[in-house]
Amino acid sequence: MSRWMPLLIVAALGALLAAGVWMSRNPNREALPSPLIGKPAPAFALPVLHEAGRLFGTRDLEGEPYLLNVWGSWCPACRDEHPVLTRFAETKRVRVVGFNWNDEHADALAWLERFGNPYWIVVADREGKTAIDWGIYGAPETFLVDGKGVVRWKYVGPLTDEVIAAQLLPKLDEIGHGR
Repeated sequence: MSRWMPLLIVAALGALLAAGVWMSRNPNREALPSPLIGKPAPAFALPVLHEAGRLFGTRDLEGEPYLLNVWGSWCPACRDEHPVLTRFAETKRVRVVGFNWNDEHADALAWLERFGNPYWIVVADREGKTAIDWGIYGAPETFLVDGKGVVRWKYVGPLTDEVIAAQLLPKLDEIGHGR
């Protein structure tokens, strides 16, 4: 039995790895529920990526819904999501706010210069303290906040055209911001 043990261990690890890859690529996987859904969005005031010394936050966003998209230049999935997010932002159905997380200032600026900036505004949470309040544990993550400042939807992982059509657009209609 002991000579088969290494083979069994390798097979078990391979099965776990395969399951993890399948789950990460399965678009129908259920996202972890957010305790923020139906509650006021956490207040924040963060530096604006493109304007040194300017703070921007929840007070500036009052009255109109917004989509908060968490991204980083270090995030491969953010690059996959970027063209989809750009196409959605061009529809101007809702303000798309970039939440640059745990990133170097120069790297974030260079990334947007290279791939384009679909965001209405970009705030930077370099230390990750505000991300904790939002329950962010990875990038990309996206939140829909209504005009009253209540979190209505959260998606973990890269947005796709299918996710936007099946989940985000109905939520926008639900909060009275569809077209």
